Amino acid sequence: LYKLEDKYPNLIREDSPTKKIGGEVLDKFEKVVHDKPMMSLSDVFNEDEIILFDSRIRKEGISPQYVCELKIDGLSVSLKYEKGIFKSAATRGDGVVGEDITNNVRTINTVPLKINRKIDIEVRGEIFMSKKTLEKLNEERKENNEPLFKNCRNAAAGSIRQLDSSIAKKRNLEVFIYHLPNPEDYGIKTHLDALKFMEDLGFRTNKNNNLLVNSVDDVLKYIEDKGKIREELPYDIDGVVIKLNNLSDQAKMGNTIRYPKWATAYKFPPEISYTKLLDIKFTVGRTGQVTPNAILEPVLVMGSTISKTTLHNEDFVISKDIRIGDIVGIKKAGDVIPEVVTVLKERRKEVLMPFEMIKTCPICGSLLIKKDDESAYYCVNDNCDRKQIESLIHFASRDAMNISGFGDRIIEDFYNFGYIKGILDFYHLEKYKEELKELEGFGEKSIDNLLMEIENSKNNSLERLLFGIGIRYVGKKTAKILARTYKNIDNIINATYDELEGISDIGEKIASSVYEYFHKEENINLINYLKELKVNMNYLGEEIDNELIKDKTFVITGTLSSPRDEIRNIIETNGGKVSGSVSKKTDFVIVGENPGSKYANALKLGIKILKEDELKNMLN
Repeated sequence: LYKLEDKYPNLIREDSPTKKIGGEVLDKFEKVVHDKPMMSLSDVFNEDEIILFDSRIRKEGISPQYVCELKIDGLSVSLKYEKGIFKSAATRGDGVVGEDITNNVRTINTVPLKINRKIDIEVRGEIFMSKKTLEKLNEERKENNEPLFKNCRNAAAGSIRQLDSSIAKKRNLEVFIYHLPNPEDYGIKTHLDALKFMEDLGFRTNKNNNLLVNSVDDVLKYIEDKGKIREELPYDIDGVVIKLNNLSDQAKMGNTIRYPKWATAYKFPPEISYTKLLDIKFTVGRTGQVTPNAILEPVLVMGSTISKTTLHNEDFVISKDIRIGDIVGIKKAGDVIPEVVTVLKERRKEVLMPFEMIKTCPICGSLLIKKDDESAYYCVNDNCDRKQIESLIHFASRDAMNISGFGDRIIEDFYNFGYIKGILDFYHLEKYKEELKELEGFGEKSIDNLLMEIENSKNNSLERLLFGIGIRYVGKKTAKILARTYKNIDNIINATYDELEGISDIGEKIASSVYEYFHKEENINLINYLKELKVNMNYLGEEIDNELIKDKTFVITGTLSSPRDEIRNIIETNGGKVSGSVSKKTDFVIVGENPGSKYANALKLGIKILKEDELKNMLN
């Protein structure tokens, strides 16, 4: 067929099988404006919230019939056909503007290039990768020493965003179609009829798992039944979608700006994976805090392989009675950070020794101190090597002085070789240039790049320095507040305790710590030396205060298109605050894909929910 088409190009059909093969390489994905917004769904997390969803519908005088569908863990796609021939495909994006992924979607075998009627139509569905395909793909990547995909969703998203469509073709992606944006154009009255209509056209729907039910009890039963077989399914699901079946009922309920009122998505609780606690190791942080850490038999938790996680402090371990040799339950807090949530004490087949906190520093052997108002133990030896190394790693880190090229291992090696023993030594590293050339992996160019990064760090805004020098209790946010308030280091040095304590978000503990830090001779000497080295001591950030954001408290949950640190920085630059937990004092919750319990708490408290694009509108 290739040869024939090459010989007779004027006879190539739009639905030719050769168009499935892929091979076109793009420079970038073009933007696409959706004819109708691709809305996301509101989420519910428990039985009470499902009942509340049902009651809101019944208050409108509707006797609901629902269609329950599996919520495939993939990514949304819009497909367009002209006179029955496949023309284009686009991602959801922000719901209004997506990206053109036509070349990649064309290679998916379950997407028909030609449907059974010569009509213009748009349908929407989910691109996903099966568990079997992921397993096979990871086997191949392992053989080729390539990084493995963590889960089906990440693999599908990474595959569909390949600029080379031949790579997407090899990934064996699939599609289920679940939504018809314009059912009225075809005389359709119910959602179930729309699914049947699309199936008759040649689209693949998940018909064997779609169910029409007549009550909220039936919805709950469907969720329970599908939860039991979740692991047996050939693809990943993260919940169940519940939709009003009658389209006139859907129209009566209407939509909010972000999601339809006639549908919702029940999200399964976070997965708990069980594994054996092999050991408890202790680490020393830059402040000297000694932390117990769980060393685990590697276990897969929500797509990530976890082999260790923090146990926080002595009180946490004792309260849960965690012992080496136990079978422990691991889940991801907020679907991100792994933590030990339970211990299967009934699985103890032998006597296991209760946890006992160490008394001396695991690095320098100094006696540990526990402060009266804290649960943590500290090494108070200022010359403890581990504390020094951790403080240097912190100083060079991305959120502090952002000296690129200084990984943890490099700093540790430079410390042990005697090249960098303190903060000031970063700025005198050039005198060891010849010695660095003798180290493995350090050529002339890499050394010059490292020295350039060090020199560039002198131009950072003041808040990076404040965070980097390691003032107790001063994190990124507090450093930014201090820098914006006082403008330069000298004003902070001269500030009284009362002035510091009077700043919004600076409490007694922080004010005391800052005041004490700048009243120690060795710290003032450090600042003066840094001044001599021409390290910037002034705030260089924007002086913008957005009245919609200023003094408002935000919480972020779920996966967003921009890094969380970037969003946090934007909010704080505009005078807002970012909190890690939802409370009555929270003004807005920014919600991305797959949000956690913070979203559910926000709904219960009636806190305003924002999508990422709505935050951008506020900024504009």
